[in-house]
Amino acid sequence: MSTIKNICCIGAGYVGGPTMAVIAHKCPDIKVTIVDLNAERIAAWNDEDVNNIPIYEPGLAEIVASARGRNLFFSTDIDKAIDEAEMIFISVNTPTKTYGVGKGMAADLKYIELCARQIAAVAKNNKIVVEKSTLPVRTAEALKNILDNTGNGVKFQILSNPEFLAEGTAVQDLLSPDRVLIGGGTDAEGQVAIKALVDVYANWIPSERILTTNVWSSELSKLTANAFLAQRVSSINAMSELCEKTGADVEEVARAIGMDSRIGSKFLKASVGFGGSCFQKDILNLVYIAKSYGLSEVADYWEQVIIMNDHQKKRFASNIVRTLYNTVSGKKIAFLGWAFKKDTNDTRESAAIYVADDLLFEQANIAVYDPKVKSETVYRDLDYLGTRGSAENKENVSVFNDPYGACKDAHAIAVLTEWDEFKSYDWQKIYDNMKKPAFIFDGRKILDGSKLQQIGFIFSEIGK
Repeated sequence: MSTIKNICCIGAGYVGGPTMAVIAHKCPDIKVTIVDLNAERIAAWNDEDVNNIPIYEPGLAEIVASARGRNLFFSTDIDKAIDEAEMIFISVNTPTKTYGVGKGMAADLKYIELCARQIAAVAKNNKIVVEKSTLPVRTAEALKNILDNTGNGVKFQILSNPEFLAEGTAVQDLLSPDRVLIGGGTDAEGQVAIKALVDVYANWIPSERILTTNVWSSELSKLTANAFLAQRVSSINAMSELCEKTGADVEEVARAIGMDSRIGSKFLKASVGFGGSCFQKDILNLVYIAKSYGLSEVADYWEQVIIMNDHQKKRFASNIVRTLYNTVSGKKIAFLGWAFKKDTNDTRESAAIYVADDLLFEQANIAVYDPKVKSETVYRDLDYLGTRGSAENKENVSVFNDPYGACKDAHAIAVLTEWDEFKSYDWQKIYDNMKKPAFIFDGRKILDGSKLQQIGFIFSEIGK
């Protein structure tokens, strides 16, 4: 059905890995090669024990096992994969700039540009290049300029195919997506390129769920989707603070408004704040684009979503300090959860990092337990903030392999990730081994407060 026989994906991270594994799984006649400069990461994807692959997503190990070595390959030989492929996905990181013009807002496109230059240098025949990374609007134009001006006569078509994966459910989202969005050129060649990618997805996705647009609409749709979702989270979190002051219960408010069919019930869970690699980055991107066109009211509107999210994290940390008699100096605070959400080992922009940072300023000792996050990740996340030296972070933060050890002798417990296992712990045992009075701060609203209060805990949750 598909004219494409060879696909290459540059970037073996959270987007490239799962997306290409599912394509290979569903399209056995297409050879899919994922390449990355990071040899350690490629080695982990090739690990004999498929449970050791570098990304934890429910169902991903089984999908990789089904296709790896048959038509799914992981390699560091980027040039060879580019040369062989008719279609190249670019799935590299596009972090927010930390320097220069647009610092703190604009996407840093240096990795995208390096990919384009490498493709241009290697390609000997026509290629379809697909933007899979989250990118600011009009990146395709920059890509096309680089690729078309190489002087070697190769023709490139640029498509935008943004990912709408939610971490923790990425495999399900890929197997049965709400929609697949493909943006491309409006001329005849552009339409042929679009059809080639539509045909790949049509192997398992019904045609009515495959949406085609122009490139600009596709690029902007991705940013808009994440901005709208983040906006809902910040909206309910803004109400949670009001609920705490007025005696309302944010869960009852969310249930009442969620039953309105115009509003819907999704993304109305109050929490310590959103994290992940996309929401903040995409909104900042949107803000930067709006500012660059002189649309300051549009920029201010979206920036407020981020301001509210940062406020929620700060407020959670302040509440812990205030409740513990205005000092946490020398006190042990146990963190349950470090990942930004359950069912993933991704910690990017996790609320836990920022709450920990605030409490470390107050001289707290922090004990962390997360079922999927390794200790080196916790220390790397804190070091990345650059607010104190690495040695100081190691001295005041300890990472445990066991929740009971993390909570032993703690003055307070803070729930920062909504892992299901937290609900089934022996909370009586935890209480018996804590300093008294024993406090719990539920930043994800997953625990049964009344049961914990019966045990003897002083229980606090967001929005109540």
